[in-house]
Amino acid sequence: MSNNAAIVEISQEASKFTSSIVLQADSKYIDVKSILGLFTTLVGGHAYELHVHGPDADEAKKAMADVFAKHNLNVTIISE
Repeated sequence: MSNNAAIVEISQEASKFTSSIVLQADSKYIDVKSILGLFTTLVGGHAYELHVHGPDADEAKKAMADVFAKHNLNVTIISE
């Protein structure tokens, strides 16, 4: 499957929230609201960590977990 659909959906979903949603891949940190950042980072087979901070963080974490799972992307939501 093309990652393009996943990237667009992840970015659109993230943009619904005011919280900061940052994807950590190795030593890189990417704002998931940035489609360009995702294009250069989101490659299959990686394990990612998602850091979510803000007033609607709980809702954002659940939504992001769902969309990552839908596209079979391995992500761990980090709870600070």
